[in-house]
Amino acid sequence: MVTITEFQKIGVGLTGFGLFFLLFGVLLYFDSVLLAFGNILFLTGLAFIIGLQRTAYFFFQRQKLRGSAFFLGGVALVLLRWPVVGMAIESYGFVQLFKSFFPVAFGFLGSLVNIPFLNVLFAKLSGSSNSMV
Repeated sequence: MVTITEFQKIGVGLTGFGLFFLLFGVLLYFDSVLLAFGNILFLTGLAFIIGLQRTAYFFFQRQKLRGSAFFLGGVALVLLRWPVVGMAIESYGFVQLFKSFFPVAFGFLGSLVNIPFLNVLFAKLSGSSNSMV
């Protein structure tokens, strides 16, 4: 069983609120204040969950510098009240940062959901095959 510290519980809450404010900011036609608040909460929550040193290591790995630059640059643009451009750049950076995680997530979702159409879709997205041969 995995033990979760109090800081990690706080981090999950901060990350959840950050994602909520990001979604709410997009739904309200890219409200810059909500998006900025969501970005700050998301990054703070991430630092609480995995630690400040691991967060810095994650963002500043050599192979992830391009994605980190786009992601953090997008966050900076949102904070400077350019929400549409900032979110577009931030989204590209997010995909670049987490592209190695997407096949794992889609494989997990495919095994979690027992609906035939979704199983085929998630298997294609994760790059795995359901063939017996």
